[in-house]
Amino acid sequence: MPELPEVEVVRRGLDRWVTGRTIASAEVLHPRAIRRQDGGAEDFTARLAGRTVSAPRRRGKYLWLPLDDGALLAHLGMSGQLLVGDPDRPPDRHLRVRLTFTDGGHDLRFVDQRTFGHLMVAELVPDAFDGTVPEPVAHIAADPLEPVFDDEAFYRALRRRRTGLKRALLDQTLISGVGNIYADEALWRARLHWARATENLTRPEVTRLLAAVREVMAAALAVGGTSFDSLYVNVNGESGYFERSLEAYGRRDEPCSRCGTPIRRDVFMNRSSFSCPRCQPRPRRPRL
Repeated sequence: MPELPEVEVVRRGLDRWVTGRTIASAEVLHPRAIRRQDGGAEDFTARLAGRTVSAPRRRGKYLWLPLDDGALLAHLGMSGQLLVGDPDRPPDRHLRVRLTFTDGGHDLRFVDQRTFGHLMVAELVPDAFDGTVPEPVAHIAADPLEPVFDDEAFYRALRRRRTGLKRALLDQTLISGVGNIYADEALWRARLHWARATENLTRPEVTRLLAAVREVMAAALAVGGTSFDSLYVNVNGESGYFERSLEAYGRRDEPCSRCGTPIRRDVFMNRSSFSCPRCQPRPRRPRL
């Protein structure tokens, strides 16, 4: 599933192509793509026609296009893609929603092979940081690249959770945008095991962890994110290249680049966690 860097790459691409343009029409080709729209396809299309798009925004793994009234909210799910291009190009067989603009230029298409992603038009509501966000995003915490992210508040909240460290990193109400890939990569950089008890973390360890999260996300952004297959692409259909720089995730039995110890894979929440047994020693009393 795309994480913060991949969604931010898409947001930046959309900024160039849709900001300031007025939507002429919206066409829904698969109802599952708008399954969270209370009024269905009719309400969805009616609330988009004639609306002007402001600069795209993002929080964590969600992005949205602010409109004159409300916002077009997108969650890419496992395979969702927001693609811009010539409006006369042939439709992809997984095309779910298409938006055209009054200027007749490039259109915007939501393509989703697995149909886990979705679009919806939502109301904007105040958030906890004196801004506005789509109502379905209001419960999500700030992400570590936002200026409003409070490192000290995160440290205090983390200590109160009494859970495993990676489980806390994946909790979008605590810190948004971090998923399985970047959690493993940040923990490797910070030399912290994924099963560390959050209540035992020191302030320097949390400071080191947040620095690692930001470093790995910045590095991923610089190369367009992580693409393991053709399902994640930017708005021009291009893949990211951070997969080539991964130090832990997906590298089972390969040598750690720091110490040479084979990377270990553990089962975690029906997924996988990858870590270096030497650089990230397992705690005596792990929290899973």
